[in-house]
Amino acid sequence: MSLSVRLTHGLGAFVLDAAFDAPDGVTALHGPSGAGKTTLVNAVAGLLRPDAGRIAVGGTILLDRQRRIDLPPHRRGVGYVFQDARLFPHLSVRQNLLFGRWFAARGGRTGGPDLPAIAELLGIGGLLHRRPAALSGGEAQRVALGRALLARPRLLLLDEPLAALDDARKAEILPYLERLRDIEGLPILYVSHSAPEIRRMATTVIRLERGRVTGQGTPARMLPDPAGTPGVEWGVSLRHSRDGIAVLDSPAGPLRIAGPVGRGPLRLRIRADQVLIARQPPQGVLARNILEARVIGALPDDAGLLRLQAGGGMLLARLPDPGDAPLEGAQVHAILTAEPEVIG
Repeated sequence: MSLSVRLTHGLGAFVLDAAFDAPDGVTALHGPSGAGKTTLVNAVAGLLRPDAGRIAVGGTILLDRQRRIDLPPHRRGVGYVFQDARLFPHLSVRQNLLFGRWFAARGGRTGGPDLPAIAELLGIGGLLHRRPAALSGGEAQRVALGRALLARPRLLLLDEPLAALDDARKAEILPYLERLRDIEGLPILYVSHSAPEIRRMATTVIRLERGRVTGQGTPARMLPDPAGTPGVEWGVSLRHSRDGIAVLDSPAGPLRIAGPVGRGPLRLRIRADQVLIARQPPQGVLARNILEARVIGALPDDAGLLRLQAGGGMLLARLPDPGDAPLEGAQVHAILTAEPEVIG
């Protein structure tokens, strides 16, 4: 279900003048702070009335100022998840979720998944009797997603949904967002400053700068991996998966990543800038994967890149200070500071 946007709106000295057509899938709005991303999303949701323009989802016109069409938010069929979950603190998780169903009925929308199906999809069945104050940040965002989905949306808006979460909570919730993309097939307009997040989630990237669209294309074209960050690829296989974490058999031993992942042969890519070297056993580190490794030496053509042997696998590590490299043959601890990327 494609999204078509043509908007003009003035906010003091700032003018949003954006036009794009987004195909099915996850469309990411990317750009610096103040580019107009949230203003655009609020206009799609009906929370802001632009000075001029037209918004359509599939064959449904949400806004056409020239024809005086301006559907109210509850009739637009749009689910909205904000940076903060915005759950009702006096209601249980179940009651918060059922508010989404009430909102759908108010807009005349029926069908779609029910509460048990959404609870299973998002892994929140065990949280239904809790109050929001008893939830972690990742749990609260999953409940907010469930509430938005139970509103039976034709389009889902996600405005920096992971920005307030630490790396562990981001790793927890990203697989659930991928399930929405891959299983539900729901069109998503996704706002984020994080290029790695967008490369993982999006099918289309819209670049916004100073209120205008300056580019559109695939994540690989619009947000290529940073130059100077080579990496290695490992063949891995799934050992088991539990509580949203997949344990993989890798050349360096067990690796833990946020699941789900397929059961067939897989490949992981680990970038050099995701590997931190520690000479002593790290204490109080939240990283999910810390590997025993041996220093082989720097790359001949790049003294800032260190080669490591971790079990039967080779790693590269980018050193902030090449002069501080451990000696060849030294035993070190390789800390993976980010999730390895599953590439196939």
